[in-house]
Amino acid sequence: MFLNSLEKAESEGAARSAQVSIGEQEGIWYVMWTETEEDGRTRQEHWYEGMQWEEMLAVFRERVWSKQCEGFKPLIEAVAGGMNAADERAVYIQLLQYYSELHPNDELYEALRQWRLKMASKESKAPFIVATNRLLKLISTFVPQSEEELLQLPGFGKAKAAQYAAELLAITAEQERTTSFPLVWVEQQVNPSEFYAWQLQEKERRRKAEADKQELKRKLLEAIHRMEPLDELQEQTKLQRRNLVQWIEELDRDGYELEPYIELLLEQVPRAERELAWQAFEQQGDRYLKPILQTVYKQEELSAKDTDRIYEWLRLLRLKFRRSGQLKMEAAV
Repeated sequence: MFLNSLEKAESEGAARSAQVSIGEQEGIWYVMWTETEEDGRTRQEHWYEGMQWEEMLAVFRERVWSKQCEGFKPLIEAVAGGMNAADERAVYIQLLQYYSELHPNDELYEALRQWRLKMASKESKAPFIVATNRLLKLISTFVPQSEEELLQLPGFGKAKAAQYAAELLAITAEQERTTSFPLVWVEQQVNPSEFYAWQLQEKERRRKAEADKQELKRKLLEAIHRMEPLDELQEQTKLQRRNLVQWIEELDRDGYELEPYIELLLEQVPRAERELAWQAFEQQGDRYLKPILQTVYKQEELSAKDTDRIYEWLRLLRLKFRRSGQLKMEAAV
């Protein structure tokens, strides 16, 4: 799963090479060190063998650090060599993310989080759609002072710049920074072996997150098949209702048959309100929900809780509306 080469400078320009590797087989992790001796023979050390991920990483970091103290240096160029442009870009993004985790600006990050919450509420979006946690960490760490600098951060493109650059720069303008753009200096400030250990940990985190996602998906599909209401789904999964509806939207995009379940949930909404919303979808389109809500209700009469529940069933009705349009197109063909 992981392999890195190192070298130790010897006298008269000679160098000794070594490799450190991490592997996994049937749930057993192992860490091995292979070193070339002065006489040219290789010597292998088994640093770890066991089932504990955190313990394995701790041993890996400690032993690699010890070897670095002896003079071994990771060969960054050798690892990067042979990469295509996409791979190099991916490593560069990881370097920035790793550096931002090592050098957080908690005060600025919290200010950015509060801004994101305000924008998400204003635009009726999930906060992560406005900006991910990692993007906020990058902004808080590198403190961009211009739109050009913002665009150098991974995850911040021209579309986000058009929407949010002015407000974000108003926040970062109040902060002093000790770094500069472009961010080519970051690689020199990162310990290679610790960065590689972080990369491996991130890979395992993503693997576990995907496994957890698939397990949650399985549970949701089983509960939906049993036609369990959202309150029961929320109790079982511990997810917020907004996130549950997002899951239903995702399952619908994946092609699962959810129409009977959506119909069941929509039955709780007065028929007259559903019909008004459907007509509004036909007249205004289904991209934005706020105009639909304003067509059906008077905003000043609604509490925040009412609004959240209305958006909930409007999203479900939109799924039905879109499905209806798709069926009409297929019938026409």
